[in-house]
Amino acid sequence: MRTTRSFRVYFTIKTDKAKNGKAPLYAAVTVNKEKAFIALKQQVSLMVWDIGKGAAKGTREEAKAINTYLDEVRLNLGNCYKELLLKGKLLTPKAVKSLFLGETDETFTLNKLMAYHNDTAGKSLDPATMKQYHVTQRYLISYVRDHYQADDLLLRDLGHGFIQGFDAFLRAHRPKDHHKPLNDNGVKVHLKRLKKMVHLGKDMQWIEGDPFATFKIKMKKVAREYLTDSELKAIEQKVFDLERLALIKDLFIFSCYTGLAYGDLMALRPAQIANMENGERWIRTIREKTNEPVNVPLLPKASELIDKYRYNERSLYNGRVFPLLSNQKVNSYLKEIAEFCGIHKNLTFHMARHTFATTVTLSNGVPIETVSKILGHAKVATTQIYARVVENKLRADMRSLRHRLQLNEEKSED
Repeated sequence: MRTTRSFRVYFTIKTDKAKNGKAPLYAAVTVNKEKAFIALKQQVSLMVWDIGKGAAKGTREEAKAINTYLDEVRLNLGNCYKELLLKGKLLTPKAVKSLFLGETDETFTLNKLMAYHNDTAGKSLDPATMKQYHVTQRYLISYVRDHYQADDLLLRDLGHGFIQGFDAFLRAHRPKDHHKPLNDNGVKVHLKRLKKMVHLGKDMQWIEGDPFATFKIKMKKVAREYLTDSELKAIEQKVFDLERLALIKDLFIFSCYTGLAYGDLMALRPAQIANMENGERWIRTIREKTNEPVNVPLLPKASELIDKYRYNERSLYNGRVFPLLSNQKVNSYLKEIAEFCGIHKNLTFHMARHTFATTVTLSNGVPIETVSKILGHAKVATTQIYARVVENKLRADMRSLRHRLQLNEEKSED
């Protein structure tokens, strides 16, 4: 049986939306008795419009220009219909409209790429990491809006110039939540996230070529701040009457003696504290960020803090080892603690992890491979970034070396 198809285009205006004697122009597309309207973003004078003919009337230049434009639109819509027909696509007025407006499934945009990343690759990321991707994506949306005066951008328009412009935008941007602009590494972290999303689009064949091929991102090596032994003791020995500061101090000290990141500490449950046959206590958990197993034998100070909060009402209510607090609030309170303790460093909760890696473990002779396992790092190289051997340990190692060399010389003389 032969199937017949009908395709028709006519034009109309919305008189109820008229302003100053002009009304918006629409194209009406009909396919097999289904209809879709397309706003053409043109205003037509009510005086020249012929409602019956769906065209401008008269011989004036205004009428001629309008009718020429309508002929072009009709031709383009017809070509869209033919393209769908030749490709064997479903023939609907909505399909013709989408193709005419450039909104087909084959049109890949930056917003679509970010949404796809969040729905696929984002599922395997730690929630804290995914939160940072959302920050990068908000920066990208602001950049496109400010620089291109658009809500979205075609992926084919992403090139070296786009990346260079985004780099400049980030360096000049003043976020509302802090006064300082992003530093060099902060800018490059956002660029690295964009690069990861762009390469995902490349793998999906949404992007031809690599926009980052001629744009290199090289992070500057930054010394990781940590507390010295005397600074750590200053916090440990400080007594706070304010309950909120006392709690933050305890959480911070616990992390200094376990190396747990803030998210892992807040997620820690009593069932993850294992009591061994020899009387030792261990933390057995999975690190959220890397999904690596973390097995930490508890040092006495960390074990004491677990006992301290065992019957805390807030801990019991949430089924956690410690009461729950937001990271933003914790870091805010740590600034107060640093001031009370005379510590002139930008004290953040993550500094506790650095302190564990340096002052508590490496400085006391714990091998870096062991520290890496406790921190839940997939590679020792990652631990080398976090952990520095402090001067006291270096001096001790050199004294030991000098002693061994002296003994060797004495033996050789005998």
